[in-house]
Amino acid sequence: MPRKIVECVPNFSEGRRTKVIQAIEQTIADVPGVFVLDRHSDADHNRTVITFAGTPAAVSEAAFQAIEKAAQTINLDNHRGEHPRLGATDVVPFVPISGTDMNECIEMARALGKRVGEELSIPVYLYERAARRPGRIQLEDVRRGEYEALKESLGKDPDRDPDFGPKILGPAGATIIGARPPLIAYNVYLSTNDVAIAKKIARIVRQSSGGLPNVKAIGLLVGGQAQVSMNLTDFSVTPITRVQEMIRSEAKRCGTSIHHAELVGLVPQAAIAAAASWYLQLDPFSSEQILETQLFDAMSDGAADE
Repeated sequence: MPRKIVECVPNFSEGRRTKVIQAIEQTIADVPGVFVLDRHSDADHNRTVITFAGTPAAVSEAAFQAIEKAAQTINLDNHRGEHPRLGATDVVPFVPISGTDMNECIEMARALGKRVGEELSIPVYLYERAARRPGRIQLEDVRRGEYEALKESLGKDPDRDPDFGPKILGPAGATIIGARPPLIAYNVYLSTNDVAIAKKIARIVRQSSGGLPNVKAIGLLVGGQAQVSMNLTDFSVTPITRVQEMIRSEAKRCGTSIHHAELVGLVPQAAIAAAASWYLQLDPFSSEQILETQLFDAMSDGAADE
């Protein structure tokens, strides 16, 4: 049986203070059985995404320690950034990778939410597959109005009551915890500083506005450039290439073009292989033609024989 491995991709509302970001990352790395795989910080978004993986117990403990450290070092009353946020630790998704399944990640999310609410007195909302209320499945629905709106309504509006924790909001805000499949966080920068164009294109491509399935998108101004910031929640349904070409077409229609794109955090190899196959017009193409795939399979088989 393969070793149980779970990925966790928490988003923290800090992208400018290097010492704070490093302290949070070190807190995660200090937990035995956890491997920090990537860190992406953005000063304009004022946000950091850390990707780590390990055994379920170790990953859950590292997530708790990171939430506690962020609560000690990030004050939402002083936080300003382009990206929507609800808390110091804004969102904590668990993703099944190997030897485990979505049900276990759901149990992890709910257990962590209960612990954070009880031990740290931080309001916790469950989302995606771990959600207990239909209106809280989508992250954007939970985060609507952001920290400032929640601060006004918590304790007054029963619809905003957290799943765990107090009905009072402190300077660490609230944390959203859940379980989901792998997603691709993907930003496209346009050759313009007109954020209205980015917002228009975001409305066209995102599913909630009648665009592409499994695409979430907002338009922002980042570093003086208009940006379409996206989450692709199922690249097997809507691949990166389809999103990229739709944005390219709409940008041209608006009199501009794509300047460059970026990935936030890690991306599944299958997504990049599919993009390469499409752009290079490879037919036929198989993942078995990728050098690393054959190498890792051979090494895994060798280890299994020992």
